[in-house]
Amino acid sequence: MSTALPPGPVDRIELEIGGMTCASCAMRIEKKLNKVEGVSASVNYATEKARIEAPAGIDPAELIAVVEKTGYTAALPAPPEPETSDADEDDKPDPELTGLRQRLIGSVVLSVPVIAMAMAPALQFEYWQWASLALASPVVLWAAWPFHKAAWTNLRHGSATMDTLVSVGTLAAYVWSLYALFLGTAGTPGMTHPFTFSVAPSDGAGNIYLEVAAGVTMFILAGRYFEKRSKRQAGAALRALLHMGAKEVAVLRGGVETRIPIAQLAVGDEFVVRPGEKIATDGEIVTGTSAVDASMLTGESVPVEVGVGDSVTGATVNAGGRLVVRATAIGSDTQLAQMARLVEDAQSGKAEVQRLADRVAGIFVPIVIAIAVATLGFWLGAGFPTAAAFTAAVAVLIIACPCALGLATPTALLVGTGRGAQMGVLIKGPEILESTRRVDTIVLDKTGTVTSGKMTLVEVVPADGVEREELLRLAGALEHASEHPVAQAIAKAAAAEGALPEVEDFKSIEGKGVQGVVDGHLAVVGRETLLADWTLELSAALAEAKAAAESEGKTAVAVGWDGEARGVLIVADTVKPTSAEAVAQFKALGLTPVLLTGDNKVVAERIAAEVGIDEVIAEVMPQDKVEQVARLQAEGRVVAMVGDGVNDAAALAKADLGLAMGTGTDVAIEAADLTLVRGDLRAAADAIRLSRRTLGTIKGNLFWAFAYNVAAIPLAALGLLNPMLAGAAMAFSSVFVVGNSLRLRSFKSTAKTPG
Repeated sequence: MSTALPPGPVDRIELEIGGMTCASCAMRIEKKLNKVEGVSASVNYATEKARIEAPAGIDPAELIAVVEKTGYTAALPAPPEPETSDADEDDKPDPELTGLRQRLIGSVVLSVPVIAMAMAPALQFEYWQWASLALASPVVLWAAWPFHKAAWTNLRHGSATMDTLVSVGTLAAYVWSLYALFLGTAGTPGMTHPFTFSVAPSDGAGNIYLEVAAGVTMFILAGRYFEKRSKRQAGAALRALLHMGAKEVAVLRGGVETRIPIAQLAVGDEFVVRPGEKIATDGEIVTGTSAVDASMLTGESVPVEVGVGDSVTGATVNAGGRLVVRATAIGSDTQLAQMARLVEDAQSGKAEVQRLADRVAGIFVPIVIAIAVATLGFWLGAGFPTAAAFTAAVAVLIIACPCALGLATPTALLVGTGRGAQMGVLIKGPEILESTRRVDTIVLDKTGTVTSGKMTLVEVVPADGVEREELLRLAGALEHASEHPVAQAIAKAAAAEGALPEVEDFKSIEGKGVQGVVDGHLAVVGRETLLADWTLELSAALAEAKAAAESEGKTAVAVGWDGEARGVLIVADTVKPTSAEAVAQFKALGLTPVLLTGDNKVVAERIAAEVGIDEVIAEVMPQDKVEQVARLQAEGRVVAMVGDGVNDAAALAKADLGLAMGTGTDVAIEAADLTLVRGDLRAAADAIRLSRRTLGTIKGNLFWAFAYNVAAIPLAALGLLNPMLAGAAMAFSSVFVVGNSLRLRSFKSTAKTPG
């Protein structure tokens, strides 16, 4: 049990743990660390890491010493290398994996003939049993050495793990075979005995179990090798995230480009990004326009158009023109680093169901040893031959598999969160998964979530005799000098259709609009009251268009020049093109969508109708959003909330499941349980589907691991299972759990249209 943390500052320390071979190892280390005063530790077998919270100022060496006294190795994570190649991390040699592979190959070459001779009497030549001894001895004494070494280490510390079961089982079978060969009748030339799937009562002095000792070693080494390799694959997504960034950058210093390592870049530096190059770090575009491919960071396949003043994210690719970018964040402050941190935290955490599995694994090995001893005593007491009693006891030792229990949750989390990161979905912690299963209502903030959050010119209504292009060009030129969001929307639309003329005598009239001379015309753009000040009156057609737009919650801007009203420009916050599809996906997931906004009811209902939402809560003050979420919860609903602004943060925290758009504010992202890196609402549906799939995989893994042991141990104790087959089944159970988790790598978005 974790020691309560003392009040005051706390250090968070991460240690890389070596030598763990099963979940009970992790449980032992965790228990020892938690006995240190003021320390709260969590050890994850799948990631081979310990996450520790300890009183500020504690020496990590003290914690490393505790782990080493327990019989394992520990070290602080190595700092990232300043220069790494783009080669796949998975191609780098792993000494532990290489050692396992060598022992596995050796055991396969030597064990297969031993097993073949034991299973097929036709292959049992005159001195076959002695040939089996010669072949099996290196397997038991060399290939299985890691099991024996770990078992001895555990024994010295007064504990038992999976290695204890394997070591005791294989050595018992080997020693018994030596006894039968040298002191019994099994060494007689020409001796044969058939292979049986179950335990058969017999004279112990005439039986050898070298195929059990060699076969179990081979199968368990195979299981451990594939498990280790699969765990590396499971963590590949996070490693890819960490190594995604650029390694060098062309920085501008004194107007001259200089290539420097990314580590030397500072906030405020301006750097050049050519077409096809990665953007070195988070920044703001100073000069140039381009399209940025953020697919490896957000999962979004369509490049995003960017220009001066737009923010860009490190590790994304410049797909268009030359850009000069000013660095706004470097190193651990970048969005990429924050994403990696979120993913790693989620992978290192433990769901409640995993804590239960760990507790079971922690007491599992002593219980299995007790069952094996009881089995031996029962068979001997019932009058069965010693060989039969011994074989049943060995089968119990070997069939037991706490590894599958320990791997069930963390491997699924490792793969699920990694796949989420590749798709632009960041799951904050394992406990979040349970919430996604129970959610039945999803509350959507309107601005910036369902809509783009930016004003866009949606319609140009010219007066009779006025050209649309001229109306937009003159109005756009005037509005270009204004900072107002509505003005900027008009200016941007006008600039997209051609160059804008110069403006003379520009003047901004607060609360009304702007005026100035454009191409020799004295023009005014703004509210109808501004035109009235110049005795300009809208025609009946223009007044009708303005009234119709305002009834739908849109903004109508009047334009006039040379003594006449010339047209109306209609601006609105437009619905994102993917929002309707996202709402349909929510409904398919069994969720009831609710639109929550501070806008007036007319606007809210228009937006809701456009995307297919039936329930609308409008005219809500920012501080009242929490109350609305609480009201829905009081009705018995389990509420998810999607938002992006500072005013959404409290509601995101209050909801049973908070999802923040990654395009939103840091406060909202901090308050949420899931972060959607791209600003596409469909990512929320993907996040919920992925979380539910991950949770389902965890439950399937745990069911298999528990069911396997519940069924297999009684079979072995009753003598219905040959120890060699028990070893194969035990190895398969771990590989099955990891393989089942790896299926999450194939998870795909259900989006029908590109973002």
